[in-house]
Amino acid sequence: MTYAFTFEDIRRRPVAIIGAGTLGRRIALMFASRGGEARIHDPNADQARAAVRYVTDALPDLLARRGSGEAGTATAHDSLSSTLDGAWLVVEAVPERLDIKIPLWGRIDAVAPSDAIFVTNSSSYASRLMNENIRDKSRFCNLHFYMPPTANAADVMSDGETAREVVDTLLTVLPEFDVHPFEARRESTGFIFNRVWAAIKRESLAVVAEGVARPEDVDGMFRLNWHMPVGPFQMMDSVGLDVVLDIEDHYAAENPHLPEGPRRLLHEYVDAGKLGVKTGEGFYAYPPTAAP
Repeated sequence: MTYAFTFEDIRRRPVAIIGAGTLGRRIALMFASRGGEARIHDPNADQARAAVRYVTDALPDLLARRGSGEAGTATAHDSLSSTLDGAWLVVEAVPERLDIKIPLWGRIDAVAPSDAIFVTNSSSYASRLMNENIRDKSRFCNLHFYMPPTANAADVMSDGETAREVVDTLLTVLPEFDVHPFEARRESTGFIFNRVWAAIKRESLAVVAEGVARPEDVDGMFRLNWHMPVGPFQMMDSVGLDVVLDIEDHYAAENPHLPEGPRRLLHEYVDAGKLGVKTGEGFYAYPPTAAP
């Protein structure tokens, strides 16, 4: 089977996005920015329709700021089969649970076009861990988006059997949608950027856990020295400290030599219900209007 597409090929075929949450709808936005169709499916039909509204509302401003592209369409589909009909690319962006992802990929594999490329947006799991129900594993890989349209890098990583033409197609075609892929050349938990960020985040937590500095000291130095709008502790509060702890636990399960201090510090906040912006307090306190 051939999994190589040119941009002209894919103009005629939709992209299917499974999962209409924060990232799913942003992914759909990018694929609707070159005149094509982004089809969105979610078990929650209201969520899928909300994702379509997000794309429709955000697309004109995205194209104006970019200065290029063409307005496409986003459509919500109740059935998986209609979502996948004719798709050249299937993007899974459902919650980070293998008990959801593994059976879902089996259902996708049963009805998707035989030449469609399959990608998971998972930020925590290698695609190898969820491909057991995919018959042709050479069409499957990780394609991890960050937070488009403001953070448009993406990691591409093989499931161990991914065809070279699949990776090359993604590396070639995705920049047309203003998504800029970087290939992880071997399996890596955290891919590329997240792995580097994890080290920065972990050491930031360590200097606070050891009493060397306060969160506001670390954040202030990042803002001054690197001209970043926010520092690591503000970023962790935005993500959610429970999510940050889950990610750190995942790294620690693979590498038991990682220091425990950063995780102990996170546990203090999580156990106290201080999860960051979403609860109104984490490393910082937030006014009620800051929480979603």
